[in-house]
Amino acid sequence: MTSCLLVDDEAPARTLLSQHLSTLNGFTVVASLDNAIDAFTFLQTNPVDVVFLDIQMPKLSGLALIRSLKTRPKFILTTAYREYAATAFDLDVLDYLVKPITQERFMRAISKYLQSQNRPELPSPLASRYEESYMFFKVGRDQTKIFLKDIIFLEGLADYIKIHTTEKTYVASEKLGFMEAKLPDDKFIRVHKSFIIAWDKLISYNADQVTLVTGILPLGRLYKGAFLRTIQTGHGGLPAVTISSE
Repeated sequence: MTSCLLVDDEAPARTLLSQHLSTLNGFTVVASLDNAIDAFTFLQTNPVDVVFLDIQMPKLSGLALIRSLKTRPKFILTTAYREYAATAFDLDVLDYLVKPITQERFMRAISKYLQSQNRPELPSPLASRYEESYMFFKVGRDQTKIFLKDIIFLEGLADYIKIHTTEKTYVASEKLGFMEAKLPDDKFIRVHKSFIIAWDKLISYNADQVTLVTGILPLGRLYKGAFLRTIQTGHGGLPAVTISSE
């Protein structure tokens, strides 16, 4: 049984998480707390598997709670604010959910947790409808619909991203770290501080770069290990292979 701790100063947010968790077998809520200080005290004597944690709370923030713990469970952050995503992933959180949290997005976070524990993943509603899946991006003054299957790669540019698709390139008001959390990780992977690529647009790779259908991108040192491990395990829709050092 996977034990879950809910920490959010808003009762409706905790209720919604409880409702999402109640649809799953093998997950149980051991405590529901409204502040990070009580959560810190609880975790000293009650180890849990995963913590669903709000960021903006009185007295002690969710990020401060994570930093204060010597032994950390898996953290899935739940917040109304997008701008903390980069900081959160620097703390090695499992996922970053932006409120309001849909059941579909919640299930992707659960699948990430199961994958981290080497347990079978739950069926992904997004993956099963991938051909029809899309997101809206703020392009100029408009919210523009872009189908995920058309994306080749995303390029980070400070507070903006370039979305390179099979048809054209869009410049959208979003941060790359936030998009890393939002995109399905069985379809996309970050390969560099500035680039996220679509698995199905990858043609080849070596120790320093990846080749996509549109050209070559660098393979960043900090992301190389995760990229190679993902290929070796056959994730991302690719067959498992043996990596040569040559």
